[in-house]
Amino acid sequence: QVQLVESGGGLVQAGGSLRVSCAASGRTFSNYAMGWFRQAPGKEREFVAAISWSDGNLYYADSVKGRFTISRDISKNAVYLQMNSLKPEDTAVYYCAVKKGQLDAFGSWGQGTQVTVSS
Repeated sequence: QVQLVESGGGLVQAGGSLRVSCAASGRTFSNYAMGWFRQAPGKEREFVAAISWSDGNLYYADSVKGRFTISRDISKNAVYLQMNSLKPEDTAVYYCAVKKGQLDAFGSWGQGTQVTVSS
């Protein structure tokens, strides 16, 4: 079992920056990847970014490429999302998740952290 706790959300003006964090506890050493997803009111949860835990390969949604950066701290079992040049459409609850194996889906969702970007 893996438990995830997101933090760092808040209110920021368009063009600003914010960094959200995800701390993982429990059985984390076998994780294949960790990622960030977001969900705005009335919309489906969407993929934002992911990082392979073993080799550090990075994956981003087209909507955030060049603006967001995902990173990891293996020793702390943590993953971060640095969000720059924020836009109002980035407003959402941001969730982190784990991918236990190559053939597994992301899961073990945390409680989420609210990011609000004002226009």
